[in-house]
Amino acid sequence: MESMKKYLAEFIGTFTLVFVGCGTAMLVGCDSENGGGYILTAFAFGLAIVMMAYGVGNISGGHVNPAVSLGVLLSGGMTVVDFCGYVIAQIIGAFVGSLALSGIFSMGNVTDKTGGLGTNGLANINNSIGAGLIIEIILTFLFVILILGVTSKNQSHGSFGGLIIGLTLVGIHIIGIGLTGTSVNPARSLGPAIVCAMQGNTAPISVVWVFIVAPMIGAALAAFCYKFLEGGRQNDQNSLAK
Repeated sequence: MESMKKYLAEFIGTFTLVFVGCGTAMLVGCDSENGGGYILTAFAFGLAIVMMAYGVGNISGGHVNPAVSLGVLLSGGMTVVDFCGYVIAQIIGAFVGSLALSGIFSMGNVTDKTGGLGTNGLANINNSIGAGLIIEIILTFLFVILILGVTSKNQSHGSFGGLIIGLTLVGIHIIGIGLTGTSVNPARSLGPAIVCAMQGNTAPISVVWVFIVAPMIGAALAAFCYKFLEGGRQNDQNSLAK
């Protein structure tokens, strides 16, 4: 029962991230010529993370992202069974969030200014798969290593951890939106891409693998790097204690 509560929390969290973040992008647009839409979208994603960090973070940890869950798994913070449960819940949450947005925009006859439910793509980098992979690996690495640091038992940020993580995601979106639309989250990319494919728009689903593979690589690198750095720090502290 406790595991199911955590999975439900992850479903709610990822639903909220997609609904608020992608929904804002759909309303305001986020092309490089629309600076206001750019910033609003970045803050929408970041604030959604803040909302869920304090809303469901005490239940599931508030990962709302398979890449974050992978980082936690590789750092020894969760079991393989819970990892699988989290990822399934996150993907379903993103899918349902995208369905809700599609239905609302359709019923309200509202124009989707992204043209694809806020999906990620490679058009802004001339469809370069290599550039897309590098961008998403780097951005996810930075995001996950920050999360591992903030949530480490060796850190003491009190109740500000969720705010720090949310603001970091804002910064990552500010640089990434004009390149790939910023994923750093396989579920956030996969959910809208599946709904678009169901509606006949197959362009997002054809490149979604980039936004699954790259964030997971970035998360794995962040986990191994952080474990190495934290292990070195603990060894230094032990030496000083002697």
